[in-house]
Amino acid sequence: MESNIKEKVVFASPKTEEDRAFIAGTCVRKLALELPAVLDEFGNSTEQAYTGWPDRIYLIDTQGRVAYKSRPGPFGFKPDQLEAALGRVLPAREK
Repeated sequence: MESNIKEKVVFASPKTEEDRAFIAGTCVRKLALELPAVLDEFGNSTEQAYTGWPDRIYLIDTQGRVAYKSRPGPFGFKPDQLEAALGRVLPAREK
């Protein structure tokens, strides 16, 4: 919590979708995230459907199915397993 105060990322619980989006945007900027971030709706249906907590990495195939689900992170994140799953999902590149 001390680091949150130092970094000025302490917020009251959001009461509206707009509040939630503002807080999420602030966190993305403060963390300098370089990958796309998405925001669950206020009822957290995505978190409930995909067991989003604790942190996990999901790979969704072109049919909308879960092609890979990591173990809880960060220690459960295995880049080689994700790479193998990507190889199964993505079409082979021409050499």
